[in-house]
Amino acid sequence: MAKVHQSVVKRARQNEVRRERNNAVRSSLRTSIRRVIRALDSGDAEAAKTELPQAVRALGKASSKGVIHRNQASRKISRLTRRVNSLSVSA
Repeated sequence: MAKVHQSVVKRARQNEVRRERNNAVRSSLRTSIRRVIRALDSGDAEAAKTELPQAVRALGKASSKGVIHRNQASRKISRLTRRVNSLSVSA
């Protein structure tokens, strides 16, 4: 049996903590995006406008923490904003 070094044990512990944190951030991110999409699907422009800044902020935080790539965050922000703006123009 190979000897397990302290650094290996610490690295495993750090990875576990980071994995849990990333999953929590990713889950809350999905929830905030889902709220905007739900408001868009129901045709509620006001609700979509109020939920959009929270989703944009969540996307920015997730990309700054490295949970998602910054281009992915930018793409999602752009698409959500475009949908909200098109709904509010047509409404």
